[in-house]
Amino acid sequence: MSALVIGANGYLGSHVTRQLVDAGEDVRVMVRDGANTRGIQDLIDDLTVTRFVGDIFDGEVLRAAMTGCDVVYYCVVDTRGWLRDPAPLFRTNVEGTRHVLDVAVEPAIATGLKKFVFTSTYAAVARRRGHTATEDDVITDERSLTPYVQSRVQAERLVLEYARTRGLPAVAMCVSTTYGAGDWGRTPHGAIIAGAAFGKLPFVLGSIELEAVGIDDAAAALLLAAEKGRVGERYLISEKMISNAEVVRIAAEAVGVPAPSRTIPLPLTYAMAAVGSLKARLTGTDERLSLDSVRLMRAEAPVDCSKAKRELGWQPRPVEESIREAAKFWVSLRSAKR
Repeated sequence: MSALVIGANGYLGSHVTRQLVDAGEDVRVMVRDGANTRGIQDLIDDLTVTRFVGDIFDGEVLRAAMTGCDVVYYCVVDTRGWLRDPAPLFRTNVEGTRHVLDVAVEPAIATGLKKFVFTSTYAAVARRRGHTATEDDVITDERSLTPYVQSRVQAERLVLEYARTRGLPAVAMCVSTTYGAGDWGRTPHGAIIAGAAFGKLPFVLGSIELEAVGIDDAAAALLLAAEKGRVGERYLISEKMISNAEVVRIAAEAVGVPAPSRTIPLPLTYAMAAVGSLKARLTGTDERLSLDSVRLMRAEAPVDCSKAKRELGWQPRPVEESIREAAKFWVSLRSAKR
């Protein structure tokens, strides 16, 4: 089959691309001009994949890349939830998605398109403490959400609307926090593992838990969705909920360094976040530790991924294995640089 990965240079996109190549598919990739393609550069150099250069607002490139494709994997997302001005989040995550969908339903492309696999987030599922969320838990009131989550909810809603009303064969994959090797762009959660692996993390944030999954397992779920996913459905993709402290401990032990001994209690975390938010307002800078970012982390509640296992045949490994792989990736990268 012919597959296109839009956003193939990203963390998840690069793993999806490699798994498609390993499966013997005819793979096309679409990346922005000047994007960091280190995760797939070898595949580009030896012409294993066909590259299209352009952003998601470039209709001409989108049409060229999509025409004749059986499956499109959409892995583009702006994850910068700490931005003081959230306009870029809505431009990429909502308007960019809308533009790609409009191209995907054009007759010349829609005729051959068998599946449109959209990378969503488990944050788009309504979660509350004391309740295990499923795909049936839908967010209906966005007023309490951070701008980042609002943009992701609106994007997923668009995709499912196009599936209902315009014949797009789409499935939405609600992926949780991903860990593993090959994090060339150094995601925020990957940076925490890197800090732990290098022994440079001064403390861990207490009372923070995240739903998590290995990056290879998340990519495998997307490939399974292309084959078995039901059009118009969404699937939660996570292996388990794990504390920030446990992630750091596993990463440190994997490479033989001490884990941080200090834990920041939750009230102090909120105080630090309030300082970050105040600094952002006074200086016009974007601070990663802000009240919005803590709100996002504290919105955690368990999710039930049995639908993906049952319908897609998805069988994830324990996420601890992926955390160890991530720590070893960072240490090996540092050794290679030296």
